[in-house]
Amino acid sequence: FIAQRLGLPLVPPSLAHNGSFRRGANFAVGSATALDAAFFHGGKFPLNVSLGVQLQWFESLKPSLCRTTKECKAFFGRSLFFVGEFGVNDYDFCFLTKSVQEIMPLVPDVIRTISTAIERLIKHGATNFVVPGTIPSGCAPPVLALFPDAAPAEYNSTTGCLEDINKLGMHHNLLLQDALDKLRGRHPEAMIVYADLFGPIMDMVESPGKYGFEEDVLTICCGGPGTLFCGDEGANLCEKPAARLFWDGVHLTEAAYRYIADVWLDSIDSPARESRYQLVR
Repeated sequence: FIAQRLGLPLVPPSLAHNGSFRRGANFAVGSATALDAAFFHGGKFPLNVSLGVQLQWFESLKPSLCRTTKECKAFFGRSLFFVGEFGVNDYDFCFLTKSVQEIMPLVPDVIRTISTAIERLIKHGATNFVVPGTIPSGCAPPVLALFPDAAPAEYNSTTGCLEDINKLGMHHNLLLQDALDKLRGRHPEAMIVYADLFGPIMDMVESPGKYGFEEDVLTICCGGPGTLFCGDEGANLCEKPAARLFWDGVHLTEAAYRYIADVWLDSIDSPARESRYQLVR
C-alpha cells in the first residue's frame, strides 16, 4: 500500500528469476528472525532466513545494480530501505520454551543485530531508512493460544491481550528508538525514520468499530478449527476479510495494513506524535 500511494510498482521478491530490481527488491521471508539460526539450534530451529542472510542476498544482488563505489553510493543514496519489522519472530519462537522474563534479556541482542545491519547498509551507500518497531504480540491469536492457562490477571481487562508480552514489545520498541537515535548521531548524513506498528494495531484492537472491524477483533479470518492453518484442507474462512483485523493470526488483513500505511504516510507531513504505548525512559 505504501508503494501504491507513492506511485511505485509492487516490489518483486529478490530471488525471482528474470526479475528487474532497478526499482526495488523484496528480501523478506516468512518467519525470518533478526538473530541467526544458530542461536535457535537448541530448539531445532528449521529456518535459516535471518536478517544476516537477507543482507547476504542484498550484497549478492548489488553487482547487478551498480558497479563502482561512486555509482553505488549514488544509486543507493536515492533509494529507500525498509529494515524490518524484525524481532517478533525471535520472541515468538522463544515463547515455545521460555517465559517473558527469560526472553527480556534477549531484546538488546536483537536491537544490536538490527543496528549493525543498518550500519552495514550505510557502508554500501544507503542513506534513507524506515525501521518499523514490533507489534503487540500479546494480542496475536497464535500467541494467546500458546498460553491457555494464563491467569485472568495476566490479561488486559479491556482488550483481552496478554499484558507482559505486550510490555516485551514496548521494551523492544524503546530500545530500538534509542539505538536509532545513536545511529543518527554517528551518521548525520542518513535519514533514519522509526515507524510505529504497535500504536496503530492497538488503536484497532481497542476501537475495532471505528475502523470497520467486527467486535471479536482477536479472532482470525482464515484458519481453524483447532490447529488447522490457513490454506490447510478444511480450514475456516470468514465471509468478510475486510471486517477483520487478523488474517491468519500471524498476518493482518489488507484492511489493517492499508490503515497502517496511511498512518505512516500521513505522519510524514505532520508533527511527530508520541505513542500512547510507550514505556517511560
